[in-house]
Amino acid sequence: MFGDLFGNVQQQQEEMKKKLATISVVGEAGDGAVKVTANANREILDINIDKSKLDWDDVEQVQDLVLAAVNNALEMAATKEQAEAQKMISQMMPPGMGGLFGE
Repeated sequence: MFGDLFGNVQQQQEEMKKKLATISVVGEAGDGAVKVTANANREILDINIDKSKLDWDDVEQVQDLVLAAVNNALEMAATKEQAEAQKMISQMMPPGMGGLFGE
């Protein structure tokens, strides 16, 4: 019964991972001085630094801004991942049971 209810969970997880890889978010810090692009799999894809907005003599500031932008991007990626996971679970449930997960 549950095999039919949930289908091939491993296949659905792989499909989810592929879908999450296509969802990008950008975390910023320092008024756009540092921008970090991540996907919803929480993988960092790119880091852009606007040299004109940073004091390169203040290495600690640069490090803090990079960390803040990375953390911001990963937080947004986790939110997107959670939303997609909830959507997937709702689609797996028989009609009328989706409300069990707060929908």
